[in-house]
Amino acid sequence: MTLPSKVRLYEVGPRDGLQNEKQIVPTAIKLELISLLTDTGLSKIEATSFVSPKWVPQMGDNREIMAGLAPVLGVDYPVLTPNLKGFEAAVSAGAKEVAIFGAASESFSQKNINCSIAESLERFMPIMAQAKAHNILVRGYISCVVGCPYEGKISPLAVAKIAKKMFEMGCYEISLGDTTGVATPKDIDTLLDVVMDYVQVAHLALHCHDTYGQALANILAGLHRGISVIDSSVAGLGGCPYAVGASGNVATEDVLYMLNGMGIETGVDLNKMIKAAWYISDFLGRRPSSKVALALHNK
Repeated sequence: MTLPSKVRLYEVGPRDGLQNEKQIVPTAIKLELISLLTDTGLSKIEATSFVSPKWVPQMGDNREIMAGLAPVLGVDYPVLTPNLKGFEAAVSAGAKEVAIFGAASESFSQKNINCSIAESLERFMPIMAQAKAHNILVRGYISCVVGCPYEGKISPLAVAKIAKKMFEMGCYEISLGDTTGVATPKDIDTLLDVVMDYVQVAHLALHCHDTYGQALANILAGLHRGISVIDSSVAGLGGCPYAVGASGNVATEDVLYMLNGMGIETGVDLNKMIKAAWYISDFLGRRPSSKVALALHNK
């Protein structure tokens, strides 16, 4: 398959990237980060999540974040909603797009969202019904699509069946997450071989973690299969708290540099993305986990 001529980058830094940070990031800093990311030309920036602050204190300012967002034509600010209560709170705060999340591993599902895979899919049904009633887009995440920290290898067929169910429920897009970052390009190729028989590639995205330094190679494997939506996180923020040695999401700047070099259009400005990466990294008191942000800093 020929490479896509255009790729949409789905930025997860403000939500997935920051949610496990131990120090609470002030709302004003988060809003400035989102503003800098908006200025890059991104069209999808996951802004926050409507989960219990008891479990994820970092996202306790979700309403303030939504209230502080300045609407920009052509830019969406999706939010994560784990259940109907979270969905209703998100809608009341002004959300126009939400994301739901499940897993391809029973053990990970129990550890992460305290229910089985089947139960998680049941929980999504009322969210999908309400979303349809409110004309709200829903994106679906599937975690552990290649490997699980508890179960090891995951069957591509198990992933494909969940993706199909999410798509049939009404999710416009399914993001396939290599949550522990264990995948290699062959794994991604094998996974997509199966999943694409159940859900068309136009409705699939890749969400790669860089634990073993394989994220860019895995994304390239996906591009060669027709994937044209890539999840990434500014400065490489984030990571799975359950994965030993997890170093975080793939850095948006690194993905962008690769795509630019391949002549694939994104509409995103690399220099402005590097500026955003250093802004949040300086606040956190560390250097970005991005090779490109480090190489091009102050150039």
